[in-house]
Amino acid sequence: MRTKAATGRPIVVKVGSSSLASPLGGIDLAGLVRTVEQVAALLRGGYPTVLVSSGAVAAGLATMGLTERPADMPGLQVAAAVGQGKLMESYSAEFGKRDLIVGQVLITRDVVARRGQYLHARDAFERMLSLGIVPIVNENDTVVVDELKFGDNDRLAAIVSHLVDAALLIILTDTSGIYDNDPRLDDAAQLITAVRDTDQVLDTLHLNRGTGALGSGGVATKIAAARMAAWSGIPTVIAAANDPGAASKAVAGEDVGTWIAPRENRLSARKLWIAFGLPSCGRIHVDAGAAYAVKERGGSLLAVGVTGCDGEFSVGDAVEIVDGEGGLVGKGLAGVGSSHLAEVAGRHTSEVGGEVIHRDDLVVLL
Repeated sequence: MRTKAATGRPIVVKVGSSSLASPLGGIDLAGLVRTVEQVAALLRGGYPTVLVSSGAVAAGLATMGLTERPADMPGLQVAAAVGQGKLMESYSAEFGKRDLIVGQVLITRDVVARRGQYLHARDAFERMLSLGIVPIVNENDTVVVDELKFGDNDRLAAIVSHLVDAALLIILTDTSGIYDNDPRLDDAAQLITAVRDTDQVLDTLHLNRGTGALGSGGVATKIAAARMAAWSGIPTVIAAANDPGAASKAVAGEDVGTWIAPRENRLSARKLWIAFGLPSCGRIHVDAGAAYAVKERGGSLLAVGVTGCDGEFSVGDAVEIVDGEGGLVGKGLAGVGSSHLAEVAGRHTSEVGGEVIHRDDLVVLL
């Protein structure tokens, strides 16, 4: 059931490259102005707003005289470095016409992984919002390495939503929301107006990993972001960027796009990142007793309940826990490397030297 966002609570708006890039190259000024107007309307309505914006690479390509997105990391980094300034220049000019000040925020995922940086980032966002400044957020693509990369701005927006304790995450895209099938290929595809993050239809759609020519996201990344937000207790609306009233309708609780309901029990920032931000390096198979202890008792995963493992992982790597039927039980940070675990599986903790995954580093995912 849709609800109106509480006035005064922050809103996070994410807009993708497909909604900002011009078919002729560079940034589509009309699309950027529509985005600015939507954010300005939220601010006038009493909602401090953070804008997570893609488009730096697209802006850089046009400036550099390129027509295709580079396939190599240095090429993307150069395009992002050139384009980020162009993008911010355009935003600053358009928000300035509306007497609004913007501030650029470039971050990487270690902001969440490291508690100190997380707190500093949260304080910076709070101060900017309290001063009426519009934070414009992007990943620091110019210097980021794979180990610190979010991967797409949909997930980044979900993390930012958690950082600022948002009332709502709004993802503006090139479709009217999430459909039960690809509307570009199926004329009979139906818009899903409301859904829970646990619904089976999202699992099916998550397998669709198609991306745009200029962007890195797709329906899968938007579903992943909505699920991250749901675990943070934050609802998500995915709606059309070319609908000038989409954001205002979303905060008002009106019917627009796709509404993904929040969960009642929210994860901490650290566990949120363990669950959704870190790539899994392997799988640990457990017996029924261990699965029960983890799911129902909130216990650590002990070697005695481990039946095997897949993949190569080291201490501190993220791994999935699966039961005897292959069902996902949870995800956590390994306290034992895969080579050692293969030797001590089924043994008592005293013979292992500690938990396979400590409960503080473990998230149950049902």
